[in-house]
Amino acid sequence: MVKLTIGQLARRVGLRTSALRYYEEEGLLEPDERSEAGYRLYRPEAEDTLRFIQQAQRLGFSLADIRTLLHQVREGSLSGEELLDMTQERFLDLERRLTELLVVRHEMESFLHELERLTAQGELLASRFFERMIGQVCASPPGELPAQSILDWLIEQSGCGINTHTGASLLDALRGQHVHVWQVEDGYEILVVGQDPAVLDALQMLAQAEASCQAHPQPRVRKHEEGYLIVARGENAFILARLFLALERE
Repeated sequence: MVKLTIGQLARRVGLRTSALRYYEEEGLLEPDERSEAGYRLYRPEAEDTLRFIQQAQRLGFSLADIRTLLHQVREGSLSGEELLDMTQERFLDLERRLTELLVVRHEMESFLHELERLTAQGELLASRFFERMIGQVCASPPGELPAQSILDWLIEQSGCGINTHTGASLLDALRGQHVHVWQVEDGYEILVVGQDPAVLDALQMLAQAEASCQAHPQPRVRKHEEGYLIVARGENAFILARLFLALERE
């Protein structure tokens, strides 16, 4: 069997030799042996290991996850259930980060539309700009929404009251409502613009349906000068943020 030097292996996968040394330090890659001169020598199969590491990193797996996966694969102890759980956890983490970007995009687009409107009307004043940034109240429709299939999956993963027949009927009452969403340190705040009492009733019933949810604390609903505010806390509060962004466009 012809073995590869670290330079040859690095060129095959398009990495620097320093990356291979780093993976070795992290317990992800091991040379098969060393030459008499002390150079690392690898089996050809090491190329597959490196390509697996690269792909897993692109999919959002941490090096700790990858180390665990490689160890279990080598030991023949990796179960489908363990792999599914780990993949779902990574997917939820990506969805949390994606929601942060979607919320910023939603607000930036709304803000841009408002600036364009005020400019066209000759009403763009510095004082209004300041009030706008402080007030966090949007007045224009958002951009594209996450795929409904993704949203359904997120709701299912929450395992909460919203994923019931009663929850579904409440969502029907909230479809098409104009919302404003912003992130706070420990969750999200969602403003449903308008003063429709039926919307308030639906929000309160929705919050009550989520009272027993283990994925996040029970959301709170309160009146706001521009409508009704639902406050969601916890690491999985992003599910409600994504939900309301989706409902706005339906």
